[in-house]
Amino acid sequence: MPHDFEKLTQYAKSFSELTPEREALLIEVGEQIKPKLAGITEDFYQHLLAIPEASAFLEGRVESLKKTHTRWMEGLFSGPFDKTYTEHMFKVGDVHVKVNLPVEFMAGAMTLINHRLIALIVETYGDDKEHCAQILSAISAVTGLSLLVMQQSYQEASLAEELEKFLKISGMSRALFTNLATAYRDK
Repeated sequence: MPHDFEKLTQYAKSFSELTPEREALLIEVGEQIKPKLAGITEDFYQHLLAIPEASAFLEGRVESLKKTHTRWMEGLFSGPFDKTYTEHMFKVGDVHVKVNLPVEFMAGAMTLINHRLIALIVETYGDDKEHCAQILSAISAVTGLSLLVMQQSYQEASLAEELEKFLKISGMSRALFTNLATAYRDK
C-alpha cells in the first residue's frame, strides 16, 4: 500500500504541534544536548531490561539497539522533520509490528524517554524557566510526532489483519474485494 508521507507528516504535526519554531529550537539546543544522549540511552535500556515483559524483546540485541536508539535521539535534535523522517519512523513502527512488540510498549518507552529528557533539559537549562519550558514543549512535540507515526504502522497492520479475517470468513477473493472497494471509492 503506497503511503503519502507528506500528508502523514502534516497530520502528525497538527496533533503534536511541532512547529517550525520548535524544530529550530531543537536544532539550536542540539549541540549541547546530543553529547549527553548516549547516557540517556544507557539508562533507558537498563530500565527496560528490568521489566520482564520488555526484556524478552531485547535479548541478544541490546548493544545494537542502543546504537540505533542513540542515533534516533540525536535526530530529534538535528532535523529535518519532513516526509523522510516520517517515512523512517513509519518503518520503525513496522519493524516493531513485525517482531510482535505490543503497541503499549512504544507509548511506555516514549514516556520513559521523555522523563529522561525532561531531567536533562531541566538540569541544562533550568536557570531560564521560559527557555526551558519552550525546549520541553518542542521535545514533547517531536516525540509525540514520532509516536503517532509509529502507531500508524500498528493501525495499518491491524486493518490488514481484519481484512484477512473478513476475506477468509466471507470466502471473497482479494481481487473481488479490491474491485468493489475501487468502485465504491470512485463514486
